[in-house]
Amino acid sequence: MVKARVAGAAVTAAALLLTGCGQDDDTPVLTWYINPDDGGQAALAQQCTEEADGAYQIQTSLLPNDAPDQREQLARRLAAGDSSLDIMSLDPPFIPELSEPGFLAPVPDDVAERTTADTLEGALAGAMWDDELVTVPFWANTQILWYRESVAEEAGLDMDQPVTWEEIMDVAAEQDKYLGIQGIRAESMTVWVNALMESQDEPVLVDPSADAEDLETNFDSQAGEASAEILSRIGEEGLAGPGIASMDENQAMLLFQGDNGSFMVNWPFIWPATLAAAEEGTVDADLPDDIGWALYPQVAEGTEASAPLGGINLAVGAESDYPDLAYEAIECIVTPENQAEYFVTNGNPPSSESAFDDDRVVDEFPMADTIREALDSSAPRPQTPYYNEISESVQENFTPLSGVDPETTPAQTDSYIMEVLRGERLL
Repeated sequence: MVKARVAGAAVTAAALLLTGCGQDDDTPVLTWYINPDDGGQAALAQQCTEEADGAYQIQTSLLPNDAPDQREQLARRLAAGDSSLDIMSLDPPFIPELSEPGFLAPVPDDVAERTTADTLEGALAGAMWDDELVTVPFWANTQILWYRESVAEEAGLDMDQPVTWEEIMDVAAEQDKYLGIQGIRAESMTVWVNALMESQDEPVLVDPSADAEDLETNFDSQAGEASAEILSRIGEEGLAGPGIASMDENQAMLLFQGDNGSFMVNWPFIWPATLAAAEEGTVDADLPDDIGWALYPQVAEGTEASAPLGGINLAVGAESDYPDLAYEAIECIVTPENQAEYFVTNGNPPSSESAFDDDRVVDEFPMADTIREALDSSAPRPQTPYYNEISESVQENFTPLSGVDPETTPAQTDSYIMEVLRGERLL
């Protein structure tokens, strides 16, 4: 779940409004554990409470800012049989871990049919585990390629056609510009490495359903070597600037907005953030006019890229006292109209294809069609109950970028992961 902007005051204010909705004392109260955003989930909780007309009331409970901390809190509560987990906003990578032990209430067939009727393919894949829908897609997210039109024009690149990582690295080197990437040792590194692998039709996992003893990864492969070569070149040649080791999504955006910006892979939040900065005068007022967008870069020319998949899915705790009402509330939350509203107010794209046709979306996000296309071909991160171990191992081995060796890093990563899963190494 990368990058939802945080406005705690807005979330709190909207949540407090729920206490004054005029509900009877015996109205069932559904608790929705939400990730930090700009108040959009709390606003939807209030709206769906009002539309329920007394059938239920939704109150929100704010999870930590950091996705791994969210996972830990929810996993602990679910394992303890906490009945307050009526609705949960879940990051896609953590779904298998919570679904496998039976912590999530099954999605009723009729609910599944109604809520996924027009869900984009990539977003739908991230809501499943073991070929079964176990959560309901809410908002999706993906990265696209943002570029400075002046840089692309000087390089003679036709941005109406797919471009490769090699091409944008060459342009950055030739023009002495910087690439906006995420080089920090964090979840974003796993996001990046997985996208590079998936863009070569090589999934990270050999068999996602395997247990810890038998789970194998595919880094020691031609695709793993090609992925490492991209990271290694960016690190060795300094193509992302001197602050590469601490560069997260926000730092990448700031670099891209500067005089040395060229190309950047990042989430859609950067568009409203850049517009706001231009209006406030913290960046050049003409900067938005110099920004273009395209699909995620290809690793090999002619092979369609698989952009990263992020977002949030909604799940119901297995011990909830009100599972039927919780799914009724979820159906209200995820309507295409509400997803469109959430996009324009919080910057997080819909999982619903039809929501992209909403006039509000078209007006606020001129790159909506590119985002929709990227989502449809996006790929989730490795789907396994052991995702946390895999992600931390990838982060450990693929950072810093200056230390990535295409000849050794992929094989070392495979060995490292297997040792961790077999209890032979500690993270």
